[in-house]
Amino acid sequence: MTRAEMDRLGWDSCDIILVTGDAYVDHPSFGMAIVGRLLESQGFRVGIIAQPDWSRPEAFKALGRPNLFWGVTAGNMDSMVNRYTSDRRLRHDDSYTPGGEGGRRPDRAVIVYAQRCREAFKEVPVVLGGIEASLRRIAHFDIWSEKLRRSVLMDAKADILVFGNAERAIVEIARRARAGEAPKTMTDIRGTAVVRASVPEGFRELDASDIEAAVPNTRGDAVVVRLPSFEQVQADPVLYAQASRVLHQESNPLNARALVQRHGDKEVWLNPPPLPLPTAELDAVYDLAYARAPHPAYGGAKIPAWEMIRFSVNILRGCFGGCTFCSITEHEGRIIQNRSQASILREIAEIRDRTPGFTGTISDLGGPTANMWRLGCREPEVQKVCRRLSCVYPDICKTLGTDHDPLIALYRAARAVPGVKRVNIGSGVRYDLAVRSPAYVEELVRHHVGGYLKIAPEHTEDGPLAMMMKPGIKTYERFRAMFETVAAKAGKTLYLIPYFIAAHPGTTDQDMLNLALWLKKNGFKLDQVQTFLPSPMSLATAMYHSGRDPLRPVRRDGGAVFSAKGLKQRRLHKAFLRFHDPENWPILREALIRMGRSDLIGPGKNHLVPRGNR
Repeated sequence: MTRAEMDRLGWDSCDIILVTGDAYVDHPSFGMAIVGRLLESQGFRVGIIAQPDWSRPEAFKALGRPNLFWGVTAGNMDSMVNRYTSDRRLRHDDSYTPGGEGGRRPDRAVIVYAQRCREAFKEVPVVLGGIEASLRRIAHFDIWSEKLRRSVLMDAKADILVFGNAERAIVEIARRARAGEAPKTMTDIRGTAVVRASVPEGFRELDASDIEAAVPNTRGDAVVVRLPSFEQVQADPVLYAQASRVLHQESNPLNARALVQRHGDKEVWLNPPPLPLPTAELDAVYDLAYARAPHPAYGGAKIPAWEMIRFSVNILRGCFGGCTFCSITEHEGRIIQNRSQASILREIAEIRDRTPGFTGTISDLGGPTANMWRLGCREPEVQKVCRRLSCVYPDICKTLGTDHDPLIALYRAARAVPGVKRVNIGSGVRYDLAVRSPAYVEELVRHHVGGYLKIAPEHTEDGPLAMMMKPGIKTYERFRAMFETVAAKAGKTLYLIPYFIAAHPGTTDQDMLNLALWLKKNGFKLDQVQTFLPSPMSLATAMYHSGRDPLRPVRRDGGAVFSAKGLKQRRLHKAFLRFHDPENWPILREALIRMGRSDLIGPGKNHLVPRGNR
């Protein structure tokens, strides 16, 4: 991170300099640490510039000129999501910054950092990566400006963009750059996007802009699917929905085809997604020589994100749930990538031996979803051709393996590690999978719930749940019954903490009222609630912007989806989730009168809000 460190290593220059919007924590939960240590293991000299002053290029010259390229990321979070709430209010804190201080990274950090890198050393190639770049790789709706934006590759004027799991792609880019090849000419690397002048000869185009005709399901290396151009989706929200639908249909790396989208006189070319890392490769990533701590330059300053994860272990990547509002599947893929039990137990021992403050409790064995470890398709030939957006919606696929026995064995082995007193599960549990394994629920509740367990039914009503691709509330209630039965047998007082989303596409005022009544009936008074945020590239965002349903063939004359868009209505939907808060009573009373439900206003136990403000 400093010239002094370079001097101690005997380096006169760095091969690659990584620029990140996060503080540098050398731990595998932080993407920049993974990329840096992986490139180091391949023989490259890597510098890291963390949270630089972006107002001037001088801060980007701190480590000198990189020999091969810049690697630019906004960090573990999208910079706009990190900086603004779903109602576009400014956040004043940042979990990835020392002291939790807000404002240490710019808005649209990928673009700003890339510009400053160019100003510092104009001729050095720029490689984009991380979730902010990944979710902006094509034309996308931007809620903060309420308009369509171009691919971030165009706006950042970068040479190549790496999306999804970056390990193989970034190593190949580095090796080929060392051999003298320019990154902008590396047009054949999986999991990357580049700008081309035109579609190369030998490729047959399949036009996805015709919403009256399905894109032919033709496979072959010489096929490219043409998405509606930036100009087309900018002018026509229905074509935006079509582009989103096709993009997500081409997300299975085992059968996905290249995509191309015209931007003016240039083509943004997306190669197929990266292939999942097998267990041995994923283990190797987590076994790299991490310091497992923040950089010493931060002294004793606390970095909230590090404090949260320092006693936890990530056991998997990816999610086959396909929830339309979530970016995990879009970024990490829906084929689960598993670490081995041996690698996980080694990391637990590392935490025990090397992490200051460890008292015997592992805070989490998890990932995007706690209980998808070693779950996946049992039929490889089916998986090769599958184009489902979710393995569990509308029903759990008959070829999906749901055996939780290996995970139960892992939990028991983790508890048996010397020096470990307790292993909690902090990641959310996919309850529609858990109910298929009563033995797992028994193991989870008896040994791994420290007072409460997070769960995400998201809603109670079928309309919103269909737009989310989430199971019905009866599945949640079945899991809750199992959870409470086991807790009672074990003599424990435990709680489920349910998460719900307000104002998701497909949600009406009546849906939110029904949810509020369900919460009251079940004795829930929610503290933290979430209002839908239209993140770039998600299917739910396509619904929000276009008013169409991209989960089915897009039509101009049907498939309309309602979304709460005005600030007043979005706040009303959020208020229904917190009906017990006196600040929300005036807006709720007004809405109930308008909806003809004045009978819910009063002092009784069956009323939703009181008549007065006391």
